[in-house]
Amino acid sequence: MTCGRQNQRRAGLALAAAALLLAGCGQSADTKGADGAKGGAAGAASASPSAGAGAGASASVKASVAPLGPGEVRVGGEVAKPYSVTLADLRKLPQASVEVKFTSAKGEQRHTYQGVLLHDVLKTAEPRFDAAKKNGQLRGFVSATGGGDYRAVFAWAEIDPGFAKSQVLLAVSEDGVAFDDAAGPRLVVPQDTKGGRYVSELNQLWVGVVDPVVDGAK
Repeated sequence: MTCGRQNQRRAGLALAAAALLLAGCGQSADTKGADGAKGGAAGAASASPSAGAGAGASASVKASVAPLGPGEVRVGGEVAKPYSVTLADLRKLPQASVEVKFTSAKGEQRHTYQGVLLHDVLKTAEPRFDAAKKNGQLRGFVSATGGGDYRAVFAWAEIDPGFAKSQVLLAVSEDGVAFDDAAGPRLVVPQDTKGGRYVSELNQLWVGVVDPVVDGAK
C-alpha cells in the first residue's frame, strides 16, 4: 500500500514537472514571437528611412533641374553640353539680319529680324549624332517650344548651312525694336510662307534623333 502511494506521488511529481516544462517552453515561444514582432517592426523602421532616402534622392534629381528665368531658353536633348541662354547672351553673339514675308492670322506680314543663327546656338551644345552612319546628322531634328506650350519641329537639314541655304534665327529684335528680355527670343524661319513656326517666347530647344522611334516601330 505504501509502495503504491509512493508510486502515485512520483507520478504526480513527474506530471507537475512536465507541466512546468511545457509552461516554460510556451513562455519562451511567446517571448521569441514578441521579439520577432519587434524585429519586424525594427526592420520596417530601418527600411522606412531607406525608402525616405530614396524618395529624397528622387526629389533631389527633380529639383536639380532649375526653373527657367524670364526670357531664358534651355538647350538640351541629345547633346553633350546642355546649357541655357538669354536674350542678353544672344545680343553679345555675331548677328545676322533677314527680311521675311509670311502670312498669319493677321494677314500678310513683312518684317526685318536680327538675331543669332539657330544652328550656331545648337552647335555650342554639341549635338550627339552617330558619326558611324553616313550623314548621321540627317537623322536629327529640333523641337522648339514657346509660350503656352506652343511647339514646332525642324529637321536638322533645314537649319544646317551644309545642307540648306535658309537662315533660321533666334531673333532679338523686329524692325529695329528689341524684344523685351522677359519675353525671350523669337524663332524666325525665312523659308516658311506661313508663320506657324515663328515660335514666340521661345523657352526650350530640344535636339533628338529619329532612330529610337523608327527602329522601335519595326
